[in-house]
Amino acid sequence: MNLHGVDLNLMVALNVLLREKSVTRAAEFLGITQPAMSNALKRLRQLFDDPLLVRTSEGMKPTERAQELEPHVRDLLIQVEQVVQPVSQFAPEKSEHFYRIAVSDYGESALMPLVLERLREAAPHISIDIMAPSDVSSHDVEQGFVDFVINRFDELPQSFYQTLLWRDNFTCVFAKDNSIADHFSFESYMAAQHIWVSKTGMGVGVGVNPDDVQRLGWVDAALNCIGEKRRINVFTRHYQAALQMAEVSELIVTLPTKAAQLQKHNPNLIFTPPPFVIPPLELTMAWSPLLHFNPAHQWLRRLVADVAHEYADPSIRPNYEYSNREMEEATVHP
Repeated sequence: MNLHGVDLNLMVALNVLLREKSVTRAAEFLGITQPAMSNALKRLRQLFDDPLLVRTSEGMKPTERAQELEPHVRDLLIQVEQVVQPVSQFAPEKSEHFYRIAVSDYGESALMPLVLERLREAAPHISIDIMAPSDVSSHDVEQGFVDFVINRFDELPQSFYQTLLWRDNFTCVFAKDNSIADHFSFESYMAAQHIWVSKTGMGVGVGVNPDDVQRLGWVDAALNCIGEKRRINVFTRHYQAALQMAEVSELIVTLPTKAAQLQKHNPNLIFTPPPFVIPPLELTMAWSPLLHFNPAHQWLRRLVADVAHEYADPSIRPNYEYSNREMEEATVHP
């Protein structure tokens, strides 16, 4: 192949076409006309001697050759981004950089106040837009519209980078005048009524199916492993709301310990370990390869990770013995 005839912009167009699987949407994303995108697709077909995208009853579908090309094209563009990225020293104390971060209710309550306290000292002029994971999609993160997402993930796109922030155990919380307070045991726990609280991943959530135990999360999966199923009366996605509900009802909430500690000084609540084993949950930070080498992005990622590792529970702390360079070369998921 004669490289003199290869236009790098065609690789950009191919990357978007294979992702959107639509000439119209790809043109809109790149801010060009549909005829211009159609012409780019024509040139790509000539370049690779393959149709790349074919029309079917279900819309445009990539050919086998296109599927083979997709990860290579994405990696090529990431490398080009790294090469042309201006080398500059990021000065956090002077920067007015604007970050957009998607954080779960759990992460926002348990981690972000610690991060913001550190930022006030190190970078007092930066601004942060804290969004809910339901406000963004994997596409938003992949394209760098969102700097990173902090949440608990069942799965992530293969192109994403990720790093583990901390592990957390679980705590049962219920009102001081709850009838279970004087005889808390596994039997009384199972006989009680419960509040479910959880939200993993990104994108708009859907209603909970109480019978789909495996998708209910750590607590119910742990019970399922020992052949038990608790009675859930309330489903919510907000930890503070769950704690408030537990305070004024006969309900029990079993939630991550760092979230429970938000109310640790509340005299109306009792905090106790669960009467059965629940594996620790993991709080993860994930980001796009397009931002992986950006100095401002690298600085904030490192700060967030350092704060999280500092406040991790020492009894279940992962191995954080790596250098800053090794963190920036974090393994791509999975």
